[in-house]
Amino acid sequence: MSALLLDTHVVLWALGDVQNLSPAARDALADGSIPAYVSASSIWEISIKRATGKLKAPDDLLAQIAEASFDSLPIDQGHADIAGSLPPHHRDPFDRMLVAQAQCEQLTVVTCDERIAAYGVPVLW
Repeated sequence: MSALLLDTHVVLWALGDVQNLSPAARDALADGSIPAYVSASSIWEISIKRATGKLKAPDDLLAQIAEASFDSLPIDQGHADIAGSLPPHHRDPFDRMLVAQAQCEQLTVVTCDERIAAYGVPVLW
């Protein structure tokens, strides 16, 4: 299995509500031998939704992500270019960025969002 890219909801569940994860996702994250990435896009999404009151997230989110040994995945120009040119299977710009990053970096997206698979990227749930 390729390295993992965690969808935003998976990041939050992995940090606090692991029972919401599928058994396959939980096992892959517990394994520790497969790198797991958190995109800057997910941090941005969480920050925006927390600031608008649409989401509760830990105040020490970045520290918890580091403590969980998740790797950081920055957004680069190639990611942005691909995200903007994806077909409209998914309208959420944060999820489109995750798809672009998964395509560019050959990552498996860990998500329960069935629309992600429409882009042909590997999905684990």
